[in-house]
Amino acid sequence: MRLSTFIILACMAAGISFLSTLGFWQLKRLAWKENLIQSVEDRRKSEPKSLDEIAILWQQNRDVDFMAVKVSGTYDHSKEQFYYVTKAGVAGWHVFTPLTLVNGRILIVNRGFVPDPYKDQSKRMGGLTTGVVNIVGLARNAPSQKPNSFVPNNNLEKNVYHWKSITQMASQMSRHLGGKMETNFHMFFVDAGENSSTGNYPQGGSTRISFPNSHLSYAFTWFGLAFALLGVGSYFLYSRNKQN
Repeated sequence: MRLSTFIILACMAAGISFLSTLGFWQLKRLAWKENLIQSVEDRRKSEPKSLDEIAILWQQNRDVDFMAVKVSGTYDHSKEQFYYVTKAGVAGWHVFTPLTLVNGRILIVNRGFVPDPYKDQSKRMGGLTTGVVNIVGLARNAPSQKPNSFVPNNNLEKNVYHWKSITQMASQMSRHLGGKMETNFHMFFVDAGENSSTGNYPQGGSTRISFPNSHLSYAFTWFGLAFALLGVGSYFLYSRNKQN
């Protein structure tokens, strides 16, 4: 075998192996993503758990994301915190409000979306629920840090959040608690469901559940490139040998 032919075959083998490895890796990612989606669907559609059950699960593994939950308490609208979002192209805010429970602990609830003109409470008085409220929604894990360096820092002085820092929200809601926040606040959020809304705003049911799943098409792409390399390389060697 000519040295050049050997080198070409070696390069083809390495390239095909590399591309195939990427294809199989995407298939593994596909299985992982499908399991994740199914897990979220099972949690979201399950019978709502009590807040005590959710709190126990949080203590055990720090993961209660998308679990259906039911809770009762009283809102303190004077301590609203605002997380900037856009919904269907409309700039606005998710309204995070402390909910005082019967046992005195506090749960931070994402009550839902308000367009920017309705950030002012005086324009949505019908939504400032008083007395004990019953909420059915989804528990959400609280991120421990910014998603990435491109996300701006939260502006606590202006009450503008660009990422959901539960420690910063809890601190702003009750500064006098200082280092005892974790003994007074549950360290996870609850997104209120659509049926928890009163008045026009906030609009409950703001949870975004979106898991892009293109792993199968990526796998086909890598396997296709591997087959293409095999075909082109084989044809090249065949043509060269035929000419000789």
